Amino acid sequence: MFHFSKEKLVPESGWREKVYRIIYFSDSSVGKLFDTILLLAILISTGMVMLESVPSVQREYGRFFLYFEWTLGLFFIAEYYLRIASIKNYKSFMFSAFGVIDLLTIISFFISLVFPQMHFLVAIRMLRLLRIFRIFRLIPYLKEASYILKALQDSYRKIIIFLLFITIVSIIVGSAMYVLENKHNEGFKSIPQSIYWAIVTITTVGYGDVAPSTAFGKFISVILMLCGYGIIAVPTGIVVKNLELLKKAKSLCKNCGNPDNDIDAKFCKRCGELVTKK
Repeated sequence: MFHFSKEKLVPESGWREKVYRIIYFSDSSVGKLFDTILLLAILISTGMVMLESVPSVQREYGRFFLYFEWTLGLFFIAEYYLRIASIKNYKSFMFSAFGVIDLLTIISFFISLVFPQMHFLVAIRMLRLLRIFRIFRLIPYLKEASYILKALQDSYRKIIIFLLFITIVSIIVGSAMYVLENKHNEGFKSIPQSIYWAIVTITTVGYGDVAPSTAFGKFISVILMLCGYGIIAVPTGIVVKNLELLKKAKSLCKNCGNPDNDIDAKFCKRCGELVTKK
């Protein structure tokens, strides 16, 4: 007898089934406790990565962090092993997105401990935060992101043309500002530096590290900043328009002609046959 799941068929007997129910589900008190412990371990691990980057904290509590890292590392290794051992087709987990994330974080943990000069790899452990989606069973809701990805895919030609236009404008304005400002302002000592200023200005970021000093240069800056507010809205409008088109789109059933299927539907909600987009 078998129990069907996204991780393939698992026998409903033995320790594998018990571990499977605890790790992959939270329909029991033990399963909920495991998810709570796992969530705390992820949050503590993430907090430690951030605290280790503070020199004063690292000097004071470096040894404590090291011991705690080993403890958490062994916990995540055991959890990874149990996830593989408790399913029939372990490759379905190993090559899934979360399986790859788990493996990368474990590998980076050992590399950073064995080779201290590779300690920058601890940043990979921040990927564990993505597992919160799995703990809270939010993965199905990630499918909603497909609408945004599809809208971006449909808009990429227009966005590329828009970015090319902005690049050309930044080069022209930056070159003009170099001619106007280079003799009066150290911030515009080269054309690339002037183009950097133009990009920062047109995107309304405004770091303030480079600023014009001549009256005509300031006038151009004002014009560029005012244009920047309108320019920022262009790609947003392109993507939003495509999102609206996707919401209005439906899928048509080849068999019964039902036009009211969801845009991402593969089968008709009326007759169960394959559907095609209108």
